[in-house]
Amino acid sequence: MTQFNLDLVRRLSEAAGVPGREENVRAIVRAEIEGLVDELGEDPMGNLVAVRRGTAPEGERRRVMLTAHMDEIGFMVRHIDERGFLRLQPLGFFDPRHLIARPVTVWGAEGPLPGVMTPGGRPVHIATPEEQKKVPDPREFYVDLGLGADAVRSRVRVGDSVTLDAALREVGDLVCGKALDNRAVVALQVELLRALHAAPPRHDVYAVFTVQEEVGLRGAGPAAYAVRPDLSVVLDTTLAVDTPGVGPDEAVTRLGEGVGVKLFDASMISTRWLVDELVAVAEEGGVPYQLEVLPLGGTDGGPVQRSRAGVPTVTLSLPTRYIHTVVECVHRRDWEAMLDLTTRYLTR
Repeated sequence: MTQFNLDLVRRLSEAAGVPGREENVRAIVRAEIEGLVDELGEDPMGNLVAVRRGTAPEGERRRVMLTAHMDEIGFMVRHIDERGFLRLQPLGFFDPRHLIARPVTVWGAEGPLPGVMTPGGRPVHIATPEEQKKVPDPREFYVDLGLGADAVRSRVRVGDSVTLDAALREVGDLVCGKALDNRAVVALQVELLRALHAAPPRHDVYAVFTVQEEVGLRGAGPAAYAVRPDLSVVLDTTLAVDTPGVGPDEAVTRLGEGVGVKLFDASMISTRWLVDELVAVAEEGGVPYQLEVLPLGGTDGGPVQRSRAGVPTVTLSLPTRYIHTVVECVHRRDWEAMLDLTTRYLTR
């Protein structure tokens, strides 16, 4: 079983890549998988499509589509005011409780600019009791670059991307950082292709690194339309709410207890025979797994499943604590179980 690739996860986590600006992540992935696959290309949406041909006779081979999205939640500059403060358009869903007083980077045409993001209003020392209790709306936040308005306008344009800053670090048995949704799984799909290079699959595998998942699952649908898969296994993260203040019925998954095999989320209901096949493979191989029901949220599985006349689809999930923050945490054992199960399924 392949061990957790900490170096690759670190480089992917710390790379910038908001929806529509995934080029830095795509470059890392391309460099890692060139030479491992039979075909490699980029579609008009920016999805990176890697093909590993199977060993079965051509007339018997099916097309298996995998996806792992490259983008992270972030922001876009929507306005520069008269004093040089930047107003932001969220790209993806944020819990504003986790955004106050955050270091950020603004990616201008001439290079990255460090900044501080915080909501407008009075500091706590002079705020009213009502203001202290208020949870700000994400659109109330601004970025301070510490520069005058003219200097800001010469370096920043409306549409430039803004990312939250956080270095990856190990915390006990966990690995924590920004954008592990879904960069930890992007790294997993890279390692999967490495495994399939050594032990080819029976069927053709189309491993797609998708774009713009966080703003409406936008990249996967066009990719599925082009690939025309016979079935699809979507690889993504999911909630692990195994923390104080939440009942066990709401945990969704728990860290360290294995890969999540998704049954339901707001975007799709997994194809039951695929769920049953993956569970059987996990049990035969002694791979730890958890059955997952996610009440809200979705994955690339939704648009893939609905592509053309419909595609049998299932999602495998990496349990993640504190999702959509800069301290997303995953467990090495879950990552390794997810990779093990996917590899066994494709090569059996």
